[in-house]
Amino acid sequence: MSVQERLLYQDEQLTITMATTPGVPAVTLIGEIDASNSPALASTLASCRQGTYIVVDTGSLSFIDVSGLRVLVMPTLPPSQRWIRLHNVTPDQRRLLRMMGWFYQPQVHHAPL
Repeated sequence: MSVQERLLYQDEQLTITMATTPGVPAVTLIGEIDASNSPALASTLASCRQGTYIVVDTGSLSFIDVSGLRVLVMPTLPPSQRWIRLHNVTPDQRRLLRMMGWFYQPQVHHAPL
């Protein structure tokens, strides 16, 4: 079985791809997220939601502001209703999540060591 990536969105700062494999959609974010592209991020992620959740790899982000974190973490929803699972969260991203009070361990999936 080969894994193919499909481009979902791209602007000057951000590229969003999705691995086309059976099961849970796996989305990768590359670049920077801020107020200029966080609405596009939200709509792109919503469009690829197929089941109960999607996995979003944030390890290739060089920058994310609060508007981008808000899209990924969905802090206004109870944890049981959040349908984005973070993967490959960097130490800086984890620190920001903790500072905002949005770090919820079951939501964050770390890459294997």
